[in-house]
Amino acid sequence: MSDALGVTSASVAQAAKRDGVVTLKSRYSVSETVRRIKAAVVENGIMLFDDIDQAKLGNAAGNKVRPSHLILFGNPALGTTFITANPSSGLDWPVRVLVYQTKDGSANVAYNDFDWIARRHGISNREEEFKMATEVIESVTSSVRQ
Repeated sequence: MSDALGVTSASVAQAAKRDGVVTLKSRYSVSETVRRIKAAVVENGIMLFDDIDQAKLGNAAGNKVRPSHLILFGNPALGTTFITANPSSGLDWPVRVLVYQTKDGSANVAYNDFDWIARRHGISNREEEFKMATEVIESVTSSVRQ
């Protein structure tokens, strides 16, 4: 599925080795990307916890911030299995997707690589669950990938 969308497993693996952040270029504006990701979350039966408009907050505080939204969502039945393996993994749950505008005006989508999260928290006994989480994030972001 990823290869057909222009995202190869090699590019995802490269991100995981570097810093654990997977970054994708969106085909849409920030607002349309946010709308599509939130719709995909709901369509997949996942709980949408929040959409934090970081630009609105930053601009209100006197900083010039390009459009940026942090979308939080998850499936408690899946996400809490990581917390039961290592409570510190709660730092990475619920799932976060950052949608932000780059200097050139395009929109990017960024999220933490789940294999990297597993290594970060020393979780080695939830391979199937991390695989499922990876499939979910790929599904949620698939409609916006360039």
